[in-house]
Amino acid sequence: MTLIQQTGDRVLANVERVIVGKHNEVRFALVALLCRGHLLIEDVPGTGKTVLAKAIAKSLGCSFRRIQFTPDLLPSDVTGLSIYNQKTQEFEFRSGPIMSQVVLADEINRATPKTQSALLECMEERQATVDGTTYQMPDPFLVIATQNPIEYEGTFALPEAQLDRFMLRIRLGYPQPVEEVVILDEQKRQHPIDELEEVCSVDELRAMQNAVREIYVDPTVADYIVRLVNGTRDHGDIYLGASPRGSIALYRAGQALAGLLGRDYVIPDDVKALAEAALAHRLIIKTSSSIHDVQPAQVIRELLESTSVGSVREAPSGAVKDASAVQARPVAS
Repeated sequence: MTLIQQTGDRVLANVERVIVGKHNEVRFALVALLCRGHLLIEDVPGTGKTVLAKAIAKSLGCSFRRIQFTPDLLPSDVTGLSIYNQKTQEFEFRSGPIMSQVVLADEINRATPKTQSALLECMEERQATVDGTTYQMPDPFLVIATQNPIEYEGTFALPEAQLDRFMLRIRLGYPQPVEEVVILDEQKRQHPIDELEEVCSVDELRAMQNAVREIYVDPTVADYIVRLVNGTRDHGDIYLGASPRGSIALYRAGQALAGLLGRDYVIPDDVKALAEAALAHRLIIKTSSSIHDVQPAQVIRELLESTSVGSVREAPSGAVKDASAVQARPVAS
């Protein structure tokens, strides 16, 4: 797993030239990318949400497009549309900005539900159907969406089906005073993102994504994940708990985090570190509990404290493929 760790550290160090003091948050963003998942960043304006997406795209050499979601945005503005060519007398498909490897859906909750629904097929099936024709998304494909949790005027809440499609939800938060001084100093003449270079090729990223799938997960850890998720469904303050997609997200994210930390097996601490980011946005609090300000993150923390962890074994000999072998394997584009 050293190749996953070494390449991941290079990407992390490169992104952290721009995003200062947010090591865990940047690592979680890379976890979502390695799992072929999508990321929701929920925070107030000016905390670096857009810069994080751009820095990841630049570090990986991926194509990058930004979609500014507004109330008048149409589904065709996202997926693309067919235009009649008078010379050929045929309709030609003009792809939308969603047909990129890293897509930033900025202020996603400002678009109408009709436009938001255009992302559902793209994010889950990695394809878009326009005028009866299906078009595949590029590989890799990552949607990084942002939303402001404070301002509700002129916004539309994301439907549960769309929230469930985001593998992780993170918050960047304000930097510490010392870190903010560093940010001011680095942006004295120009933004440091202009100097970022590619440190990992797209082929290397695909190989890492394949290698992550081979990381060993002990049955005890898998059982721990299932008991955590089932706890959200039986909790007294929860109206609707996490779906099986939440279990899969936590399972896959645990594999990626273990690889980035240099291990070829997942431990319960990986699951605990990712539980809030992977599950909290999938929960619906009962109205009677929300009156008392019960938050999904609080429920997840309670479940982590009350759910027991069994003994976990390391990967058995020969059970895990060597990461170098996976990386050397030719990858289809």
